[in-house]
Amino acid sequence: MLKITFLGHACFLLDDGTYRVLTDPFLSGNPLAAVNSGEVETDYIFVSHGHGDHVGDTEEIAVRCSAEVGGPVELTGSLFGKSGIKTIPGNIGGRTYLPFGSVKLVPAIHGSGVPGALACGFIFEIGEKRVYFAGDTALTKDMELLRDEGIDVALLPIGDVYTMGPEDAARAAWMIRPGVVVPMHYGTFPIIEQTADRFVECMQTAAAGIPVRVLAPGESLEYPD
Repeated sequence: MLKITFLGHACFLLDDGTYRVLTDPFLSGNPLAAVNSGEVETDYIFVSHGHGDHVGDTEEIAVRCSAEVGGPVELTGSLFGKSGIKTIPGNIGGRTYLPFGSVKLVPAIHGSGVPGALACGFIFEIGEKRVYFAGDTALTKDMELLRDEGIDVALLPIGDVYTMGPEDAARAAWMIRPGVVVPMHYGTFPIIEQTADRFVECMQTAAAGIPVRVLAPGESLEYPD
């Protein structure tokens, strides 16, 4: 059983009962964050790119929890390499094996926020499940390749403006064909202030048959449930 808790924006905590993996921990300054940074316990943190609403509280949490931080090599080196934090550097297409399973970096079409670095998404193998965390990305034809990865849970941005909107996110879901889709990266700021209703509607037409779980900050999905 894998427990996935949505903490707000693009921050999720994946917990297989032994290991905990945190993504893009933007908590301080996030009006919809379910917890503050001092309440999170994790073993690993993965940062998809260098924008402030994704790096967030990474350094503070990593130091407090003695957590390792993973992401694109230029990002981990630039932001965390001199701070004494143990990093897990990677790059697009590479897979790293870790005690919880593995992580593979996959393309994300988005600005990196760090000179020389690439934005990415992650495929986590944890709790004998595969979770695709898309990060901030546009719709891309490469997402069809993810179908062969056997994704159980896809965490997809739907907020539009800076990432895919609801229509393109539903098209992405159809390309990937995961066991369930969870929307993220919407409603946090006025410019992406919307509900998941439109995404749910689009899923019913563009990706019929793929379940959607809309999580409020603080809610969890147990997979399989």
